[in-house]
Amino acid sequence: MKRQAHDDGNDTIDILLVDDIQDARDGIQRLLSFEQDFRVVGTASNGREGVALAQEHQPDIVIMDINMPDMDGLEAASRITKALPFVGVIMMSVQDDPDYMQRAMLAGARFFLSKPPSTDQLYSTIRNVYEQYSPIRERFRRMNDPSALLMDPTEENRPDDGTRAGHIVVVYSPSGGTGCTTIATNLASGLMKEDVKTLLVDADLEFGDVGTFLDLRSQSTISELADKTDDLDAEYFDSIVATHNSGIRVLLSPSLPNVGADIRELNPDAVTSIIEQIRYYYDFVVVDTSCNIDAVVASLLEIATKIVLVVTPTLPAIKNVKLVLDLLTKSDVSNDKVALVVNKAIENPSRNQRAHPTPERISNYLKMPVVGSIPLSEEYFILNAINKGVPVIAMRDPNKPIVKRLLELADTIYSDMMGSLVEEAETEKPKEKRGLFSFGNR
Repeated sequence: MKRQAHDDGNDTIDILLVDDIQDARDGIQRLLSFEQDFRVVGTASNGREGVALAQEHQPDIVIMDINMPDMDGLEAASRITKALPFVGVIMMSVQDDPDYMQRAMLAGARFFLSKPPSTDQLYSTIRNVYEQYSPIRERFRRMNDPSALLMDPTEENRPDDGTRAGHIVVVYSPSGGTGCTTIATNLASGLMKEDVKTLLVDADLEFGDVGTFLDLRSQSTISELADKTDDLDAEYFDSIVATHNSGIRVLLSPSLPNVGADIRELNPDAVTSIIEQIRYYYDFVVVDTSCNIDAVVASLLEIATKIVLVVTPTLPAIKNVKLVLDLLTKSDVSNDKVALVVNKAIENPSRNQRAHPTPERISNYLKMPVVGSIPLSEEYFILNAINKGVPVIAMRDPNKPIVKRLLELADTIYSDMMGSLVEEAETEKPKEKRGLFSFGNR
């Protein structure tokens, strides 16, 4: 598997187009021709021809329509991914249907695009899939290159050896609508510093929103790993994890609620098992959760290095957080493990807002310091970030207090966790039992 390169040294991404409609093939090929790192190595008018050309050219990416004569895209994708595991398959269809998406994923596709895709979506999808498959391509290259087997990989290309800090930061609130996903996505982004690897996990198995917030809705999900927790392969995990344009690595929740419900009911330990096996390949694993206290959430709170407990200035939210803190205390969870964050905070209430609890009053009532206070912000600013598929702090608007506070929260968590790594290793004691909140027998 030899990589071609341009004069500027950048890799060329070899692409095969498979679509029974010639105008569609020509349109995609024309769009790809505008980018120097894309090269179309072949085109096919049906799935059978696409399989043959994929075996001949061994492209990096196959862009394939679902509905085609002779052999449809689902069957072709299945054959290609089985024969050529290092090839990333992107499925396209005019039918934007969840059932098609699920069937495409089961066939081995890594992305699903509606036809016609936007130019930006097409370009970013190709590059994301190419990046995800990088470790798989390298592994197969070394397997098929005798000279490579005699060479030591350079430090740049050597896979991470699983000796990073492995901090697990679980973002949780017992009340819905408190902004946990906003906090989690921005915390993951803010923790990304030089030579720091961060993974964002959407553990709201049925209705996770991380993919929507970051515009990653059609990528592979945690459901593909749930039945492989006994012996999870790091390279396979890396091929499943998505890469946001900002560089955040993201493990998405299932695309269909019923799939997530099956994991929660039949294999509630799957999420924690996955995280525990891969945590030391990252410095931080930031986990977004649902508001339920079920076996999945309880086990995540148990393995967390830090619990970011989110509360809003409403009496029901404060009451629910107080109940959670009481449960944590009864489960011998130290207050030092909990970081209380007030979201949508009203810090200097006007006369009409004086009934709203301030962060100081919340702290006094809960008998816990407030680590982060995220001010109530104009909703349009947050919605603008979501519509762009980027974290709020990526907007980099210094005039927005919410941006400043989210960055400060990330810096506080970073300093706290990375500064306490040695102390934590020395003081951590094995637990007598597993099962926070009475979920011990799972």
